[in-house]
Amino acid sequence: MSKFSAYNFAGTKALIRVDFNVPLDKQTQAITDDTRMTAAIPTIKKILNDGGSVILMSHLGRPKDGPEEKSSLKHLITHLGKLLGEGTPVLFANDCIGEQAFLTSGMMRAGEVLLLENLRFYKEEEKGDEGFAKKLAQLGDVYINDAFGTAHREHASTAVIAKFFPADKKMFGLLMESEVAAAEKVLLKADKPFTAIIGGAKVSDKILILENLLERATDIIIGGGMAYTFMKAMGGVIGNSLCEDDRLETAKMILEKAEAKGVNIHLPSDSVIADKFAADANTSVAPSNHIPDGWMGLDIGVNACNQFSNVLHHSKTILWNGPMGVFEMEKFQHGTKTIAEAVAVATQNGAFSLVGGGDSVAAVNDFGFADKVSYISTGGGAMLEFFEGKELPGIAAMNK
Repeated sequence: MSKFSAYNFAGTKALIRVDFNVPLDKQTQAITDDTRMTAAIPTIKKILNDGGSVILMSHLGRPKDGPEEKSSLKHLITHLGKLLGEGTPVLFANDCIGEQAFLTSGMMRAGEVLLLENLRFYKEEEKGDEGFAKKLAQLGDVYINDAFGTAHREHASTAVIAKFFPADKKMFGLLMESEVAAAEKVLLKADKPFTAIIGGAKVSDKILILENLLERATDIIIGGGMAYTFMKAMGGVIGNSLCEDDRLETAKMILEKAEAKGVNIHLPSDSVIADKFAADANTSVAPSNHIPDGWMGLDIGVNACNQFSNVLHHSKTILWNGPMGVFEMEKFQHGTKTIAEAVAVATQNGAFSLVGGGDSVAAVNDFGFADKVSYISTGGGAMLEFFEGKELPGIAAMNK
């Protein structure tokens, strides 16, 4: 049993760092995707069911110069109440270290939840200010980090605060535990064949993850705009497709390293091409290394779909980070959808699949495969850094 699950929170005020950085509608301030909030509910409910009270702290958006209306966590109060269910009072403090926060937290009773105002209304949060972290720490009896999405930041509430709690009074929440376990299963304990699907626009964003995966994966599928930098590096003609000319040597180096290590790199044999970057573009199909002038690759083609699906169907472990094309446009979503289907089939056949990164998660949700993969990470940047082999401050701080 995990440290969190074994702990009895009766009579305890639990200070939880959650990741409630959810998207809001610009006009109505309504939440448009509550995935991150929903993910934290089991941790909160365990504490309340034990007879404890909960103080939640989070950031929202990127406020530049102190408090701003659109980034206030007060917009989340009603929805949080709905997620926790009737009978759970949700209180709100108009500051995270102000008088109201201390007075309210001091009077809290078992079963109550207090939501603090946006941590990033203070510049001290992102600076990792020790004094700010100490004030936050005084609000609770125990500290719980359940915000995997911010684990790669050395901020006051995610890393520095941990030093103000003894080892038996700080722990990961259920979400953080499951995120770390899933990531470690893929990175450190993967059953082979292990296939990593790496997509997205730029090679430069994915160099470190590719280099780290060369030490671990048996197969790496490369899709999205970044595939054309590899195609050009191999001497291909890519028309107007996205290409980072300053990364051609890097792409060559990755291909050479893969060959030396016996890792199979799979690039799309064909592409759906368009005469402009638009939903109403004229489309055609071409070999990915022979795209005519004036045309650009915006999705993987049918042959590439079959090629990649075949690799995935034989995999025992799958990591997916990044789409295969511009899946937001209907004409260019077939490749990403096919990959989602192939990952689902492999999972059904016993593979462990981890999907992470905003676009991949959005694709799996949009196409209805969210419950057909093993694990969907809420992490984004944190997951990427974990797979780059970096130590995450939010995790390291809990072990000190």
